[in-house]
Amino acid sequence: MELPSRPLGRQHSKSQSAFAFDNTATSIAASTMKNELNHLTETVKDPDTKKAFKKEMDNFFSLFNRYLQESAKGTEIDWDLVKSPKPEQVVEYDTLNDTTLTRDYLNKLAVLKLNGGLGTTMGCVGPKSIIEVREGNSFLDLSVRQIEHLNRKYNVNVPFVLMNSFNTDEATAKLIKKYEAHKIDILTFNQSRYPRVHKETLLPVAESIDSPIDQWYPPGHGDVFEALTNSGIIDKLLAEGKEYLFVSNIDNLGAVVDLNILNHMVETKAEYIMELTNKTKADVKGGTLIDYEGNVRLLEIAQVPSQHVEEFKSIKKFKYFNTNNIWFHLPAVKRVVENHELSMEIIPNNKTIKHKGENINILQLETAAGAAIRHFKNAHGVNVPRRRFLPVKTCSDLLLVKSDLYSINHGQLDMNPRRFGGSAPLVKLGTQFKKVADFTSHIPSIPKILELDHLTITGNVNIGRNVTLKGTVIIVASDSNTIDIPNGSVLENCVITGNLNILEH
Repeated sequence: MELPSRPLGRQHSKSQSAFAFDNTATSIAASTMKNELNHLTETVKDPDTKKAFKKEMDNFFSLFNRYLQESAKGTEIDWDLVKSPKPEQVVEYDTLNDTTLTRDYLNKLAVLKLNGGLGTTMGCVGPKSIIEVREGNSFLDLSVRQIEHLNRKYNVNVPFVLMNSFNTDEATAKLIKKYEAHKIDILTFNQSRYPRVHKETLLPVAESIDSPIDQWYPPGHGDVFEALTNSGIIDKLLAEGKEYLFVSNIDNLGAVVDLNILNHMVETKAEYIMELTNKTKADVKGGTLIDYEGNVRLLEIAQVPSQHVEEFKSIKKFKYFNTNNIWFHLPAVKRVVENHELSMEIIPNNKTIKHKGENINILQLETAAGAAIRHFKNAHGVNVPRRRFLPVKTCSDLLLVKSDLYSINHGQLDMNPRRFGGSAPLVKLGTQFKKVADFTSHIPSIPKILELDHLTITGNVNIGRNVTLKGTVIIVASDSNTIDIPNGSVLENCVITGNLNILEH
């Protein structure tokens, strides 16, 4: 029988007076926060909206109160108990059985994309999911094409579910209207909206439900369990005979439905499966699965004591990282939420915002869906091929997915079979390429990179059309210099610096 799980951490020894002081301060902070949340709830006039808002504030208070309690205890991970996962805790993908019961299992599946993020880090307005990725297709377009193809190929009805945030819901509702004629059922719901907290006073910044949008925050994708339940979406899916849910970030273009993993989940009666993939030097900060007192846990770098950070980054001891492709058993999700069993590690996120003309420090408390693994039966990881992790977080990633490395097949990106080794090159673009508009201005035509190993571009660099890059290419325009790479150039294992402007004849 599995031992009762508990959060990662151990309690520091404190004097009786220190504990008394902390407990008093915690009680006062909790009581004051509860009063403020009640005041916020009273600003809601519509009865139905008020009921839903109160539920959200109750969930937020539970998270806040747990944060206070854990802060008072001074818990930190007991590194001596952290072990590499056991073989049964992480299954290799190539050991999974091929499935022949495809249609039966697919009829019990729904697919959910996390769609709460904005495109601001890439210089875009609105939901990130609407950024054009390739051949006129956005992240959202590609996801819809994948599910529609699946439904047509196997004559099934796999619903497509979007978890939006208050930042993306309105724009997404307008966008999905264009898919009404497609063979796909699209469901949407919002993750929770929690009040940002003054770091100094530990009180909500918001004063009413109508307070400005920057005084609220979506509390991370760990909220998916509560939000699925509170929105009624989980009951709707269960009523339609859906038992399994495949969840992933909408910007991970490698996260497509995998029949072998679905089959494995059904056969092993797993309530939760996390997809992992092998670490590279670029992934050493990613969360990993560990064995902790005989139970499988997610360990994030923020939880690691400073003296053990380098060990955490070790590819030998912790060779996998979490892709955030996760499979849930829906009846199990309903059970753990309704029984209040979820107690995911809290991620404090400190930010600065403008409030009444001044910069203030705020705190937002978040959770990650991966941390819920310890609450589910037969939960484990599957070490999947790297092709299932193809996120687009920056314009460096965008260059890769737009290039001749990939082709689109029913919304899925397939790597060019002529690419040696099957892995993507390392691409590093400087700050001049951070925004999509600047990226397309400097690189209006994506170079051919089938034989590229490493690319670094910084400064005012412009790439012409029909350019081929091979091996290691480094282009650095310093200070006020400009480098123009002319049309048709072939650059192989070279470093270009200074100023270069070649006129075509």
